[in-house]
Amino acid sequence: MGEKTGPERGRLRNAILIAGPTASGKSALALELARRHDGAIVNADSMQVYAVLRVLTARPGEADLAAAPHHLYGHVDPAADYSAGAWLREAERVAEAVERSGGRPIFVGGTGLYFRALTEGLSAMPEIPRAVRERWRSRLREEGASALHAQLLRRDPAVAARLDPSDGQRIVRALEVLEASGESISAWQARRGAPLVDMASARALVLAPPREVLVERIDRRVEAMLSEGAPAEAEALLSLRLSAAAPAMKAIGVRELGDLAAGRVSREAAAERIKIATRQYSKRQATWFRHQLGPGWKVLGGIPDARSAASY
Repeated sequence: MGEKTGPERGRLRNAILIAGPTASGKSALALELARRHDGAIVNADSMQVYAVLRVLTARPGEADLAAAPHHLYGHVDPAADYSAGAWLREAERVAEAVERSGGRPIFVGGTGLYFRALTEGLSAMPEIPRAVRERWRSRLREEGASALHAQLLRRDPAVAARLDPSDGQRIVRALEVLEASGESISAWQARRGAPLVDMASARALVLAPPREVLVERIDRRVEAMLSEGAPAEAEALLSLRLSAAAPAMKAIGVRELGDLAAGRVSREAAAERIKIATRQYSKRQATWFRHQLGPGWKVLGGIPDARSAASY
């Protein structure tokens, strides 16, 4: 692997990165490039890591899994603590193993933070003792996000000022880091690690199809999900009785299909709510990729196909 010589020089050379909003054709493009470049596909979507949620998160199906090696899909228990740092450590191990075997790692997904971690490095964070983590999460359930935000405001006002008082997950994270390490989370965030991917040799693609095309594809995908087992997946996840703050519980469709199972909404109403939420999420993704990715990324304005993939 290459020696790091600058802020964009990571250890992993010649990687392929494919980012973009949901339903933009990322997985199909990754599969085609895997065929062409002896590639192994590495998931870079924070929801597709969870077990149970195969259909709801649009993980690759059995045929795709058989066509090329796939890694970091559906391997995390929904009840487990899982972070961008944990993902980056796993992605590094997987990608280096792929490279040693003569393959080419292809990172694909819609989570901007994961791609930033790959290309810019990720801030080191302290280990949080389980007792500390559980205590703050218990207080979040009992007292609510606003009360903990008020406490953070007293103890770390600069960080509290950046956080929405309703964002319980980030508030708890700031408080547990402060307790476990004695330092503000902002101090830890300032210690950014080295990038994994060498952007000078990488092929970095971001998909940006026309909005109307994306909306049509989202609507078709939601209808297919409802017919292919998404309601049962949502019920299975809800049966675990996880905290509402658990990341897996925030997967689009879980709440809506829970309402459907409880008889509070019709199938048609649930489908429409999932479509609206997915469209809104895809718009936020597209905005993030448009403004946050660096100049080394090539923007693809349509839905890729096998023929166009030859030029990527």
